[in-house]
Amino acid sequence: MASQTKVDYDAIGIGAGFAGLALIHYAREAGLSVRIFDKATDIGGTWTWNRYPGAASDSECFYYCLTFSRELLQEWSWSVRYPGQPENLRYMHFVADRCKMWPHIQLNTAITRADFDEAAGIWRITAADGSTSTCRYFVSAMGMISEPVIPNFKGMGRFKGPCFHSARWPEGLDYAGKRIGIIGSGATTVQMLPEVAKTAAQVTVFQRTANFIMPAVQKPMTPEWEKEIKANYDKIINTCRNHVFGMCFNSPVGRTIEGTPPEEVQRILEENWPRGSFSFVFETFDDLLTNAESNRIAGEFVIRKMLEKVKDPDVRDMLTPKGYPFFAKRPPLDHNFHEAFNRDNVKLVDIGEREPLVEITETGIRTTKQDYDFDIIVLATGFQAYTGAQEALAIRGQNGQLLRDKWEDVSGSIMGVFVAGFPNLFMVTGPQAPFANLPTSIEQNTMYIVDCIKKMEAEGLKLCLPKQDAEDSWVAHTADIHRQTLMAQGDKVYSWMMGANLNNRQPRVLIYFGGANVYYDKLRESVNSGFPEVAFA
Repeated sequence: MASQTKVDYDAIGIGAGFAGLALIHYAREAGLSVRIFDKATDIGGTWTWNRYPGAASDSECFYYCLTFSRELLQEWSWSVRYPGQPENLRYMHFVADRCKMWPHIQLNTAITRADFDEAAGIWRITAADGSTSTCRYFVSAMGMISEPVIPNFKGMGRFKGPCFHSARWPEGLDYAGKRIGIIGSGATTVQMLPEVAKTAAQVTVFQRTANFIMPAVQKPMTPEWEKEIKANYDKIINTCRNHVFGMCFNSPVGRTIEGTPPEEVQRILEENWPRGSFSFVFETFDDLLTNAESNRIAGEFVIRKMLEKVKDPDVRDMLTPKGYPFFAKRPPLDHNFHEAFNRDNVKLVDIGEREPLVEITETGIRTTKQDYDFDIIVLATGFQAYTGAQEALAIRGQNGQLLRDKWEDVSGSIMGVFVAGFPNLFMVTGPQAPFANLPTSIEQNTMYIVDCIKKMEAEGLKLCLPKQDAEDSWVAHTADIHRQTLMAQGDKVYSWMMGANLNNRQPRVLIYFGGANVYYDKLRESVNSGFPEVAFA
């Protein structure tokens, strides 16, 4: 082995979602002992925590899954195009059961700190109950969107009814016949509102920024469709691996809005809109995300189509995205969100400009114009993306440096995997990795991490030491790519994807926008070159 120091496990991972299960598979395949800790009561990650009504995947089922076993891909059957939380959680259990992963998983264990022992060259992992475990390789598998952001509104804590983040939905909560206030109008609210409004007495959505929203077009899985999928899984996996967002779409398609007659542009957009999913972006024109004028034309089309469902002209105006390009914020997929505003029991309040939120009161929410009384308040206020889960732990590297302190000004990394000053620490889809179909990215990241560990084991190497100059280079490269994209344009383009939803941090580039496929190629190039971004000892 690489080290003579006795450890409890070769690798310890935190998080029992897709990343944790992938780590178990690839680590075992490499002959490593592995332990996964999770503070939750069940595996599933996102699909354990996000139990709000309407919670579902936005990627289509047949590629929103792990692909390391062709047998599992053939055995599992999905019921619908976009599975809801219960079905996604059942799928996670299916994987863990069939692959006998449970002996490697320890639930109900909140890890509070991780310390690199420089003298021994190992990591010491400490749980909330004071118990410790040691390992040579420490892996963050906690997810890029897992640490909730709780807003610091005046009066927080005064409300006498249930008030909670959407990712911490109370088990058994009865909201039928209740008055509900939802703060936030992002992807969670887009899914939640239509379901909650069916039985609630009143639902009021407090919106800061309107979203571009595209149709999901949910549909059942048919035997014919399932047979076609399972007969083509090698092609599906390859397509995702080589797609700019890790999805199963055919792009580029060889045409641009700029080079197409206007009437033909509208015909193609109209033809593709009813198909649903992100295919509207990736299988219509190749320049929607690169050419400002093409983006404007597509964005105006999306606005017209989504708002034709809304009857009230004032509500239509509030739901109109303004000040940023189409796809500069991640657009949610729609399951009758806009139609919900035609209901008598649904109200929209613009807290961005018209009616700012002032405080939380004992009975509800006060804006600059009036008081709203509620029985329940839901904080659909998003997450500290990419860095939140790691910063929630006290992770200390060389010289006792805290990871959260290193990231105070720049959340730097090497390809979202390594951090200089933190030997033998690996992150699955950490900051400055792409934002793409997560199972695709997770598997590519996990294979890369395990390849690095396999090199160390085979060559008797004790330490993987990420280079600061390599980190600086990746940070600069990521920022340079961001400046060239439409993501950097518009006075309201900042979002959770830039960390702009945090009151205690300046916005920063958290995502590699050079294309997931390009990023995956860079991971393979690194492996083939012997991991030049790190030094080994």
